[in-house]
Amino acid sequence: MTVAASKIAYQLVDRPRRSLGTLGRAAELSAAVLRYSVVDAIRLRMPIYEVVDQMWLLLKVTALPALLMAVPIGAEVSVQVGGIMNQVGANSLAGAASGLGVVGQGAPMAAGLLMSGAAASAIASDLGARAIREEIDAMRVMGVDPVERLVMPRFLAMIAIAPILCIIIVSAGVFAGLIISANVNHVVPGSFWQSFGAFATPTDLVFSVLKALLFAAIVVFIASLRGLEAKGGPKGVANAVNASVVLSVFCIFMTNLLVSQLQMMFFPARLA
Repeated sequence: MTVAASKIAYQLVDRPRRSLGTLGRAAELSAAVLRYSVVDAIRLRMPIYEVVDQMWLLLKVTALPALLMAVPIGAEVSVQVGGIMNQVGANSLAGAASGLGVVGQGAPMAAGLLMSGAAASAIASDLGARAIREEIDAMRVMGVDPVERLVMPRFLAMIAIAPILCIIIVSAGVFAGLIISANVNHVVPGSFWQSFGAFATPTDLVFSVLKALLFAAIVVFIASLRGLEAKGGPKGVANAVNASVVLSVFCIFMTNLLVSQLQMMFFPARLA
């Protein structure tokens, strides 16, 4: 066997092995975070100050972009769907488009992409910088678990702000759609809200918030794992941030597809 063939064979065996190892470490980290969240809450040892501080930090980098993303999402849905509805004479269903488009898919996806971009990069860069400065190793030497001290507060903070981001995007997106429909497509506001309430059910909002919570957990676990395992100086931190964003976006799209399919299977759309 030639050297090139040996390298190819080694890569074919080594890459799946390393991928499985990464999945195993991610599962172990997720279980540890969930365990610490429950145990610290029961023992009344929850780092409230750290959680609130992380909530404020993450909310600062995501709230305004969420509002800025929500407005064009709602406006785009109204413009695109409104043109078709004008042609078929169904302007009264403009609110249904906002209800199904913004609430069902636009809001959770926008919140997830924001968290995977701004929040994931913030978490990965912070933990990665600590890792290359050997702060993580120093904490382990002192008997402090970095998962409990650093990852768990960020997980709780992200879980707390995820519904806030989702509600902000839903509210701003729907109102933007109402303004566009009323002023551009000449839809009566009462008709807009009537069709919105007929097609957008509380179940859609519940699943929208549920998706945001799942996306938040995925972002924290991926960004924390990449950050804690960063090596090689500033270049390693940059690679950790890049990997966190890319993997988070991919996992968010796959999770959204899975949850949407489950929703359609067990809670099929019907008029409210």
